[in-house]
Amino acid sequence: MNDVSIDAIPVDITNTQSGEVEPAEVPEEIRSITRGLASEQPPTNPLVVLKAARWWYIHGKGGTDPAFQWATEWARHLATDTPSDVEQFDEFLEYLVAVGFADEKAVLR
Repeated sequence: MNDVSIDAIPVDITNTQSGEVEPAEVPEEIRSITRGLASEQPPTNPLVVLKAARWWYIHGKGGTDPAFQWATEWARHLATDTPSDVEQFDEFLEYLVAVGFADEKAVLR
């Protein structure tokens, strides 16, 4: 078996934690949540945010993946109502540009 499903989001076992994320390989729901996390109106449901965090952890660079790190940071912010890490957010935006979600950070906002 090469694929398993968690919450109807496929997990490609052969491509786990490769760090090689192509925008076309990101499921639409995860793409939408990820773009939302970069927007001025980010998701406010921590379970939705953690769904994206899980996908990036599995398919990105594991615990060091900037999209995973930002999603967990944003979920922490939502759960504790404490300020989020601005530097981590900037690294997340730079990462999205690097993997091809946008040509420049400003487009994501």
